[in-house]
Amino acid sequence: MKIKNIVLIGSLSLLSFASCTNLDENVYDKYPAQTFYGSAEGADVALAGVYAQIGGNWGGVGYAGADNGWYDLNCMSSDEQVIPHRNTGDWQLDFAQLYKHEWLPTSALVNNTWSWLYKSIFNANLAIDQLENSKADASKIAEAKVLRAFFYYLLIDDYGDVPFYTKNDITVDKIPQASRKVVYDFIVKELNDNIELLSGTKGGNYYGRFNKWAGYTLLAKVYLNAGVYTGTPKWTECLAVCSKLNEAGFSLHSGSANASSPLGNKYYELFGDVLPDDETILAIYTTVDVVSRNIFTVRSLSGSNAYALFGYNGWNGTIVPKDYYLKYTDTDIRKKQFLVGEQAGGVNYSATVTSLDNPGAGPQEGVRNTKFYPAGLNNGGGASNDFPIFRYADVMLMTAECNVRLGNAAAAKPLVDAVRQRSGLTALAADPTLIDIYNERGLELNWEGHRRQDMIRFGTFLLPNEFRGASQPYRKLFPIPTAALDANPGLKQNPGY
Repeated sequence: MKIKNIVLIGSLSLLSFASCTNLDENVYDKYPAQTFYGSAEGADVALAGVYAQIGGNWGGVGYAGADNGWYDLNCMSSDEQVIPHRNTGDWQLDFAQLYKHEWLPTSALVNNTWSWLYKSIFNANLAIDQLENSKADASKIAEAKVLRAFFYYLLIDDYGDVPFYTKNDITVDKIPQASRKVVYDFIVKELNDNIELLSGTKGGNYYGRFNKWAGYTLLAKVYLNAGVYTGTPKWTECLAVCSKLNEAGFSLHSGSANASSPLGNKYYELFGDVLPDDETILAIYTTVDVVSRNIFTVRSLSGSNAYALFGYNGWNGTIVPKDYYLKYTDTDIRKKQFLVGEQAGGVNYSATVTSLDNPGAGPQEGVRNTKFYPAGLNNGGGASNDFPIFRYADVMLMTAECNVRLGNAAAAKPLVDAVRQRSGLTALAADPTLIDIYNERGLELNWEGHRRQDMIRFGTFLLPNEFRGASQPYRKLFPIPTAALDANPGLKQNPGY
């Protein structure tokens, strides 16, 4: 069962309690911080201030769900999606510049993502301080520390060497810049020290919170990319952490036919309003215009196409590049998420896109994506589809990748075959290669925020595509934003910028 944002839990209980008191005799709505944050309700309020940063909303806030933030920066710099400037004058050039690897230190999305992550770290530091000073339950303190590790992981993944601090008693201009390896080591230690203190509960109050299993998945992600971050791979360590998730009893959700689904298969329940807990490990809770939002389908479809399907106009924005779309075979149920050719509302989407920026794409150019087919409350500003940050199919493919890299491809085969067969494909004819793993990750996890990281790890991020030549190696990192350099003269810009 999906639980409302935990911000509401402490706030509403306090309000109801205060309204029933005689304020002339006793003031119950004011508590010493130590007393309040040491209670279960107060601890959840402290944590809610951190979790509130994860849901996507306007202005570049959040991990995923809205626009101009972390999700767009990471997904549109990969090969899986882009918003072209339209030759009708619609859409800014920022997204095309990301896809063509032409971003600058002044780019809005580069700055938005940086600002969001540091606001999140500030909030996490504050929560840790509140919880530790009040001697809150150890599991709550651990949860705040794992959240902070999550944000630092995203920072080093995008920016490399970053300002690093764990106490909010320092001004922005004095925060020292730490190497990627130093921050990586901190993340690994924080996770190893705290994960076992987290709750083992799945779903319920922990549907959208870091429990033990989400913590281990995060640690596996960090180890999976250790070679990129530090130069020293950690395949054995990643494999060991992935194996711990077997204790939780996760499994692949069914891919069988479902006539009640707009896309025809139970598989797409993984991207609906309440995500199934057999496969979902960590999700973003979303109710449009209340908590977060999910714009991904309405942003992709044209106005008249969306109106014919949902009763409100689409934004005619995000498209799937033709080369990516062509990776899917017709027997793959995951191909059902794409719209190409004649569609409701009198539109005809062409797979070919003639230009991303000058003069731009035609209004009906580009394959569209309905993976997050609007669910729950929905309108022209988005839908209530929850977003899977981590799910078990990813863990299975991480396990397979580690096995192949460690020379045990035979152990990887049943894992890759299970993901393929769930989607209607046949088993591999032989043990998987790294190329097989890479391809399957692309087919399974598209539009879920993993592609840029995968491309860098597999060495494909710099390769040319139909809209640009080969990129220079420095593009594997985003630049430190100009605004951050201006605010902290001690920071050193990433090479190449």
